[in-house]
Amino acid sequence: MFSAVGLSFLTACQYGAGEESSFLHESGNTINVQDRTDLYNEEGHTNVNHGKTANFGYVRHQKSGIPQDITFRHTPGMDREQAANTISSLIVQLPNVNDVATLVTDEEVLVAYETDSDNRFETADQVKKTALSAVPRYYHVYVSDGDNMIQQIEAFSPLDSTSRNIDQIISKTIKEMLKYPQGRALNKGENANGEGYGEMNEDLDDDTKDNYEKTRFNNGAMK
Repeated sequence: MFSAVGLSFLTACQYGAGEESSFLHESGNTINVQDRTDLYNEEGHTNVNHGKTANFGYVRHQKSGIPQDITFRHTPGMDREQAANTISSLIVQLPNVNDVATLVTDEEVLVAYETDSDNRFETADQVKKTALSAVPRYYHVYVSDGDNMIQQIEAFSPLDSTSRNIDQIISKTIKEMLKYPQGRALNKGENANGEGYGEMNEDLDDDTKDNYEKTRFNNGAMK
């Protein structure tokens, strides 16, 4: 009897292991449904039954028992150029948006776009919310459909967070962008750009939320 039970248990374990190995791939401290590529990969994941982009995204992290395990990255870095590409690609598909330039810094997203919309406020709201959906929640997003703003944003592309006077340059540009529609406030605690009072990074950025009511475009009241 012991042999029969042992054989059954072994068979069940082998079946379960085989099933799990076909479903999960283990790599270091991460167990994935399948090998991952970049976020919003243009090629998508291939699913033999349903084609590209059919699979769910699943990642599981386990804390390592080894002190100072170098294989575990506590804070994955974000590819800002890839994020900018994702945002521009999504926004240019919106109705009445014909051209988009996106700049992603360490805490802001600046989106300049050309539109032939009859309701610039609604279009700005869509553009802003689309950009917010593609970046971490602490980011602030500023949009503008002003003339020559795309060229101005493009001029910042060679710069980075260590460039001289970059904070002052970005702040000046933001103030200019706020003269144009920004859409609705996100909620009662945040304005249209995702700026909230008492933020943990308030001392780190030189944003313009304190003067937002004075500088914002008055095309439509915030709700």
